[in-house]
Amino acid sequence: MRCLAEARLPFGLYPMMFSFIVLVPFAVGAVTVYVAERSERRTSGYHFRAGFMANVFLVLGTLVILLEGLICAILIVPLLALIGGVGGLAMGSVCRATNWPRSGVAVVAVLPLLMAGVEAPLPLPDRFGSVQCERLIAAAPEQVWAQLMSMPAIRPEEMEDGWMYRIGVPLPLSGVTRQDGAALLRHVEMGRGIQFDQVSTDWQPARWVRWTYRFTAESFPPRAMDDHVRIGGRHFDLLDTVYTLQPEGTGTRLKVSMSYRVSTQFNWYAEPLARWLIGNFEDVALRLYARRAEGDGPRDNAGLTR
Repeated sequence: MRCLAEARLPFGLYPMMFSFIVLVPFAVGAVTVYVAERSERRTSGYHFRAGFMANVFLVLGTLVILLEGLICAILIVPLLALIGGVGGLAMGSVCRATNWPRSGVAVVAVLPLLMAGVEAPLPLPDRFGSVQCERLIAAAPEQVWAQLMSMPAIRPEEMEDGWMYRIGVPLPLSGVTRQDGAALLRHVEMGRGIQFDQVSTDWQPARWVRWTYRFTAESFPPRAMDDHVRIGGRHFDLLDTVYTLQPEGTGTRLKVSMSYRVSTQFNWYAEPLARWLIGNFEDVALRLYARRAEGDGPRDNAGLTR
């Protein structure tokens, strides 16, 4: 399913705009309550529930007609539904105070389209951030390094409880590193045919490695992932990932730092959500490395293939 972010709607409106994310659900909630109030007076609780559920059904409808992707829908429906509930409350209050103003509901209905014309030429603002996580592993740095370099077969149960995979991101299948001159090249494969490379020119065996990301036109097959959550896309990107290994007693403290970019007209919602998902991914990935390192001995050639 292609993501709604790729769809162009009338009057230049598209779903990654502030106009769509905030004003459309507000208008949907408001119009829903206006229609309900025309038949009989309703309570404030009804106003909120009606606006809330109208937007839930709106998102479900985009899924049914294949206009929206599942990942997009899961991430955005709480925000749209909440704003819809507020729109329902606002319209309920206006109806009680002014006796069902037709002009008022008309303004609310067309406001997203009017604002889209203003917003469309504006560039997307970028917000950059990084997330750090660490774990003490009962294994020598060489053993942990070997797992970082070569993870040829990742079982679904090792990663599937990460929240990004629960909502539909394909599971990782493997990550195998080879040395290419003075650089390291790690080839990552995921479900649905996703594949890309991580490249490092800044590394020291069993001490640290800094990965950057390299994508091609074949990295993400059609419909493999929703467009606005795709790594390296217009709205989201991973800039680098740094692993640091520090000996601690008989074990190793493995630290990871992931830097990212979020580019939307509603970064106030998207960036904290991205930060949470990345932090959860780091926890799951470090647990995987710990389990493998604590259960396996050092690999030949420090886990590299040539």
